[in-house]
Amino acid sequence: MTHKAAVIDEALALHAGSGENAAAILRHFGGREQAAIAGAVLAARQALIPVVLDGYVVTAALAPLFRQNPAILAHCIAGHCSAERAHRRLLEAFGLAPLLDLGMRLGEGTGAALALAIIRAAVDAHNKMATFAEARVAGRDGARL
Repeated sequence: MTHKAAVIDEALALHAGSGENAAAILRHFGGREQAAIAGAVLAARQALIPVVLDGYVVTAALAPLFRQNPAILAHCIAGHCSAERAHRRLLEAFGLAPLLDLGMRLGEGTGAALALAIIRAAVDAHNKMATFAEARVAGRDGARL
């Protein structure tokens, strides 16, 4: 962990004057995978497609976008909070509450896959839920609605 922090400090010093826009930050501190994640999230926003975020790396890839424009992640749902300590801090900074917090550190999109099952169940319950009138639920006065 100490070595990782030192590498980041060196990179910050090296790229100190290179700009504050999201693309420059991703170019200097991320890799192609992080840039692809950020691009996919931006494309999903333009297409009005919600995104379920999974894990620290995915969340960290979006930090430059959020820094530039916090509203850019309004279509994102935090699927879970991983066991990585920095993940919780990023989600809090983004104002996102994770659907699940199971201490997982499995990778492979497992947190998002589990959260997606919950989201699908919630949508299904919402779409199939009877109204009070359909269910013949009585009002406070005992009268049928």
